[in-house]
Amino acid sequence: MDKKNVPLLEELRCIHVEGINGEEFAVQQVFYESKDNTKGIIAVANIRGGGEYGETWHESGMREHKQNVFDDFIAAAEYLINNNYTSSKRLAIYGGSNGGLLVAACAQQRPDLYGAVIGGVSVLDMLRFHKFTNGAAWIPEYGNPDVKSDFEFIYKYSPLHNIRFPVDGQWPSTLMLTADHDDRVVPSHTLKYAATLYELVKKHPNQTNPLLFRIERKAGHGQGKPLSKRINDEIDKYSFLQMVLYMEWAT
Repeated sequence: MDKKNVPLLEELRCIHVEGINGEEFAVQQVFYESKDNTKGIIAVANIRGGGEYGETWHESGMREHKQNVFDDFIAAAEYLINNNYTSSKRLAIYGGSNGGLLVAACAQQRPDLYGAVIGGVSVLDMLRFHKFTNGAAWIPEYGNPDVKSDFEFIYKYSPLHNIRFPVDGQWPSTLMLTADHDDRVVPSHTLKYAATLYELVKKHPNQTNPLLFRIERKAGHGQGKPLSKRINDEIDKYSFLQMVLYMEWAT
């Protein structure tokens, strides 16, 4: 695993930035053997909205302050690029659940920064999230889209409602994962996002970056998922990164 002193190389390495944020959760460092088998760097962005530094830190990334979360994550990517750890073409971002909202919003606001975007069981329809299963429990975190004042700041970043292809350039290579039995973040979030993106891409024939969506059968939000399915998830994610970023495996 890379230690504190990451060497700067003439050939910029692939970096996989993870976004784990929101709902007062604190980032816990987790090591996966699959990540140790690549020649890339794993970076975890420490951004506002989590529970790492208390409630004030959390509140600075919720409701009308949600844009702070995206700004921090974008700044982390800019830091890695500006300090020659990597380039935008070799930078991948990943987030799951609320983190999926994070990476989708950042990819839409700054598509030039990322070579690949991976979202898992992502919250993407911010105008109807509270209509499904236990989504109403998230209103204190995001706000209530049925209230005009809340709607105005939620609509500005809702991934489903802000899909706009770059005037010059392409949509980043994208892989979105969902599960047909997810009763926490229902699959309609990802399915509507896919339908909207695929409809718009018809008007952009120069788009060659892949836009892929994967539906896991007989699976939910992740809790209790069998090891075999978790392994398949990792295989698909890293195979995708190898394909679009030319990521190398460690020998």
